[in-house]
Amino acid sequence: MTQQKSELRLGEALDLDALHALAHGRGRVVFPDAARARVDAARAFVARLSEAGEEAPNVYGVNTGFGALAETRVPADQIRALQQNLVRSHAVGVGAPLPEPAVRAMMALRAQVIALGHSGARSEIVELLVAMIERGVSPRIPEKGSVGASGDLAPLAHLALVLIGEGVARYQGEWLDGGDALRAAGLAPVTLEAKEGLALINGTQMMLAVGALALVEAEALCTLSDVIGAMSLEALEGSKRPFDPRIQAARPHPGQARSAENLRVMLAGSDIMESHKDCHKVQDPYSLRCMPQIHGATRDTLAWVRQTLERETLAATDNPLIFLDGDEAEVISGGNFHGQPLAIALDAATMAVAELANVAERRVEQLVNPAMSSGLPPFLAPRSGLDSGYMMAQVTAAALVSENKVLAHPSCVDSIPSSAGKEDHVSMGSISARMFAQVVDHVRKVLAIEALVAAQGLDFRAPLKPGRGVEVAHTLIRTKVPTLVADRTLHPDMEAVEALLADGRLLEVVRDEVGTRS
Repeated sequence: MTQQKSELRLGEALDLDALHALAHGRGRVVFPDAARARVDAARAFVARLSEAGEEAPNVYGVNTGFGALAETRVPADQIRALQQNLVRSHAVGVGAPLPEPAVRAMMALRAQVIALGHSGARSEIVELLVAMIERGVSPRIPEKGSVGASGDLAPLAHLALVLIGEGVARYQGEWLDGGDALRAAGLAPVTLEAKEGLALINGTQMMLAVGALALVEAEALCTLSDVIGAMSLEALEGSKRPFDPRIQAARPHPGQARSAENLRVMLAGSDIMESHKDCHKVQDPYSLRCMPQIHGATRDTLAWVRQTLERETLAATDNPLIFLDGDEAEVISGGNFHGQPLAIALDAATMAVAELANVAERRVEQLVNPAMSSGLPPFLAPRSGLDSGYMMAQVTAAALVSENKVLAHPSCVDSIPSSAGKEDHVSMGSISARMFAQVVDHVRKVLAIEALVAAQGLDFRAPLKPGRGVEVAHTLIRTKVPTLVADRTLHPDMEAVEALLADGRLLEVVRDEVGTRS
């Protein structure tokens, strides 16, 4: 596939697809002059406060402690130490490191927050974040430890450690001390000035990064569900009549209409459909007949989630915020760091995308169950009894679907107060994001299983041809996985088909042929 380079312009609205491309090494970050001017103006105000010493009023994060220590004044000569201590003390994450794409997205989003001009950090902080992305320095950020209250404090503190030459980072495939990684990339650490530690760790960038990357992939799974569902429908000799545009217009949800349209173009010109149009069956099971309604509901939910996440890319999630009005400025403490808007959205996304696997597993069951599969052999085995065919593929799909039901329990409904009761309601949004990403991975695996099994079912319908869209999808799968003629290890077959889904090749060939829509 030919990949275009995407450009993220800091301080402006960020496109989630461009963020996904950047995270996977197919884009770049630009720090425009207009954003730089905003950053410098806000920084000049913080510098004046800092230089005022004991005459300056108490300003949270500039000359006071943090959280429950917000009323504790810090002497002017200890302000640098305050920021450094903040980053060190908050780097308490545990667990496996976040994937590198998520870390790259986090760095870009953190630079974006500062570039909005309400944080009061120097331009040098933004420049170092951008340079780390460009040169491939990725901090080691443990995936667990954020409750999503003052944002993702612990994950962002691990990111900030590397900027001051501490922590651990990955560079050219090797884990190094943060300072060594910077030096190897030709970069130098910074010494944090007033408020800059807080400006780096206060915010929602971990949950936004992980959630945004998962969302882009979840949206692709909606169209893949239409494509692969059409393959199963053909293999099961199902009807295309439920996808009639008049039915969709009678219930005008946009996602439903989009999925029905995809199914119609996938099935157009099908010899298999023509061969059984006068059969005795009256209605197909819901997992076939209701694909537009089920897939479409997921589409519509994810469309709302995208709006929420894209708004968040323009959100100043630091605290306190600096507001400039000509030569005047005001510092206001608030709660933009709270992750609740994202937590609720990402929990909804998790439930919505999990349903794609729920219904796909039911179609797999129909394909392998001789009582439901319209004359196909048991488990699609060429020599039933001697061969088990795809019996266990359905079991794996069932296991993933069951696990998804646990992962889809909403995280945002829980709250454990922290910081001596000062942070008395938290969002758990980072958990929502991580569970969403895990479910997206599971759904892709279940759809790969369905595609593999449906391809075998289509082989049994030969020489009749399916619709042109189904045919090109089937042909591509057969270039990677041959027809099952005797039992073999299926794990490599499942991985091969999953790769076609993950890298976009299956969608690409179908769109080139029949023009399915996202």
